[in-house]
Amino acid sequence: MKYIKYRETKEHGTFDFPMEFYHVGPSHPRYEMSYHWHIEYEIMRILKGELLLTVGDREFTARAGDVIFVKGGLLHGGIPDNCLYECIVFNLDSLMTSSLAGERLLKKISSDSIEITDHFSPCDKELSHITDRMFEHMKLREEGHELTVIGAFYEFFGYILEHGYYRKTQSISVKDGRRIEHLKNVISTIEEHYDECITLEDLARAAGMNSKYFCRYFKEMTHRTPIDYLNYYRIEQACFKLATSNDPISEIGMSCGFNDESYFIKTFKKYKGVTPKKYLSAPLS
Repeated sequence: MKYIKYRETKEHGTFDFPMEFYHVGPSHPRYEMSYHWHIEYEIMRILKGELLLTVGDREFTARAGDVIFVKGGLLHGGIPDNCLYECIVFNLDSLMTSSLAGERLLKKISSDSIEITDHFSPCDKELSHITDRMFEHMKLREEGHELTVIGAFYEFFGYILEHGYYRKTQSISVKDGRRIEHLKNVISTIEEHYDECITLEDLARAAGMNSKYFCRYFKEMTHRTPIDYLNYYRIEQACFKLATSNDPISEIGMSCGFNDESYFIKTFKKYKGVTPKKYLSAPLS
């Protein structure tokens, strides 16, 4: 799938080791995974609870012990339910420089010719063992962990190819591809302008649709109405700002597109179950 201009621009890892580890629980300011995409690949493991995931055009529930693989460029998001999960975001190209054989095989994965299984259950003990080792070394970051992690990645992809956990890619129809690109345009508009006044007509225009058809299309793709998703995204950004800045609650509400403080507090409580003030005072888990 071709990338459009906007994508997540956060750098993951360092230049010489472009891999980053994230541990996400209920106290994390971005606990809910809003729809996004990045050119890097991602591997997740669920430690506790459930995570309702959308990866590309597929929706499924991942549970404790499951492993999820997300190819670079795919739109994805998740709604946690009492969930604790971890992610490693990495640049696949960096793994191709170690050997000619590795480059040849990993090019199969980075190309559009095969599609790796995106959801692995705990029944494959060997794959779980490989993934656990990869995550534990990323978490501990002891001397030499880079070599161990790179080795685990090679073992992971080798195991995938050896056991046929992939299928030959079927080209998506022009219509389906266009629907996904339209959604990416809308998500990009929300992410770039959530702090401004955005109307339903603005979002419909970003998708190139009339408002009536757009509402039906957006809910079919995301299971939320456009305005519900906009408010949800604004509250997620507010949570991040509450956790990472000392700005007053009223200013944070304004910076997230809420012109009325009481409406901001009411909306925050709707999505988070607590007021912004109580969210700030909640103990970290």
